[in-house]
Amino acid sequence: MWFDSHCHLHLCEAGGPVEEVIARAHAAGVSTMVTIGIDVESSKRAVSIAQRNNGVYASVGVHPNDADQWEPQTALAIESALAEDCVIAVGESGLDFYRDAVSPEAQAAAFRDHIRLAKEFDKVLVIHTRESVAAALDVVDEEGPPGRLLWHCWSGDEQHLNRALAMGSCISFAGNLSFKSARQLRDVAPLVPQDRLLVETDSPFLSPVPFRGKPNEPARVIHVGEAVAMARGTTTDAVARSTTDNALRLFDLDQ
Repeated sequence: MWFDSHCHLHLCEAGGPVEEVIARAHAAGVSTMVTIGIDVESSKRAVSIAQRNNGVYASVGVHPNDADQWEPQTALAIESALAEDCVIAVGESGLDFYRDAVSPEAQAAAFRDHIRLAKEFDKVLVIHTRESVAAALDVVDEEGPPGRLLWHCWSGDEQHLNRALAMGSCISFAGNLSFKSARQLRDVAPLVPQDRLLVETDSPFLSPVPFRGKPNEPARVIHVGEAVAMARGTTTDAVARSTTDNALRLFDLDQ
């Protein structure tokens, strides 16, 4: 069985009604999914999807590309959503320096508040980085890491990885690991301890080979697992078992 630790089911409906997307995932052996909010509206949608569907949980927060929306009213809405039983994580939050629509200062301020919420509610902090791993590590160091951290769609080098692991983080790889250009990621993947490793689809983005360029969905997490197994010199079954066990433990889910 597989655990997709990061997907955006509210954005996957190009593949049909969300219930059909979830059904295809279950049929492919994906037992559990975490659907991720990126703003207040999508966070509420994530909660609704999780409440209606078995094997689906939610994370709520504001993406760094939307951090200019982070204000007291927004924070209250996210705090309210965190009280729901199906919500097991805060985020995704972090820093994104690939796009410059939102200032680094605004992103960092929202990120710091998400770190505090993860501590206050004892939830996993789901961290987004793009061309910003070192800066995000600095912010977490300055604030002090919450008890549970997940770096989604890992993109850092070995030095960054060592810093993240020293914080007690788990590391998740997405479909871009399978891309021909991702040699650095494949070099780093074997360095993640087996008990800290997770996989994700980031659906509908980053569809893995052989589906690159097409809308992604949680059913394809097995192809991410295959790429991870190849990079680590192990079997796909071993990756399925360890990443599922790790995700269940990280998110404190009893299955």
